[in-house]
Amino acid sequence: MPEGDTIYRAARALQKALGGKEVTGFETGLAKLARVNDDAPLVGRVVEKVESRGKWCLIFFSGDLILVTHMLMSGSWHLYRTGERWRMGRSKMRVMIRTVDWEAVAFNVPIAEFHTARSLERSSQVPKLGPDILSDEFTVEGGVTCLAAYARENPEAEIAVVLLNQRVLAGLGNVYKSEVAFAAKVNPFRAMRTITPREMERMVEVAHRYMKANVVDGSSSVTGGDGIVTYTGNRRTTCAMDQKERLWVYRQQGQECRRCGAAVMMRKQGVQARSTYWCPECQPWLGMGETAAPVGR
Repeated sequence: MPEGDTIYRAARALQKALGGKEVTGFETGLAKLARVNDDAPLVGRVVEKVESRGKWCLIFFSGDLILVTHMLMSGSWHLYRTGERWRMGRSKMRVMIRTVDWEAVAFNVPIAEFHTARSLERSSQVPKLGPDILSDEFTVEGGVTCLAAYARENPEAEIAVVLLNQRVLAGLGNVYKSEVAFAAKVNPFRAMRTITPREMERMVEVAHRYMKANVVDGSSSVTGGDGIVTYTGNRRTTCAMDQKERLWVYRQQGQECRRCGAAVMMRKQGVQARSTYWCPECQPWLGMGETAAPVGR
């Protein structure tokens, strides 16, 4: 499930493979991208940089052209040596960018658009993102400020739904939503008006720490000694070595909580009916009449 850490690693790998290289081939299965390529061919352009912004991946080409992609639930970027056999069928290919040494292939990507710098600024999505948890500029203080501001405007919003809101904090997905609320001992269904400043700080700090830990550029993630990170390991929020115990509560419904032994619960939440997992003992319910101390005091 692509979340901010997945996109960060993909962008890092694409940057190492393609950054500074000239495009020698381009293919797409999407008509709107093909039309842009017909009018302003990709071949001959240089990949200036690749970066992630929350769950978005941006590839910047010379000549003011930017490829913006979002994986949603099923998309993925693959890297292959030029001429190497792909591990997925061509029918699932949406974008292929070739250089002398590498082929970057986007499979099953539901959102792929070309932009100029100006059109990207006018986009309804990327410019409106909240602070990217994995960006070098991110701070816990800044993240708390965004949560507190949203709480003042939306006091009845449920905290786990807010954690998924990319305009508040960019990068968290459904796995981290449940894991962060558990680590902070916050019931995911509590209203924002009941969340204390200390709880906000704890959730932002945990979110930052968990996500940073899952994008470590380790040697075990490198192929061929060429420095290209192609990390495919399972996301982890616990320190357990057993792969079955790598997460605290996500997809642990009915199993014993690793902290207290109570049964982990699951319930659909929000207008998108996303699955939320929590421990009723470690994350006690508040929210009927309780109100947190005013944020910012």
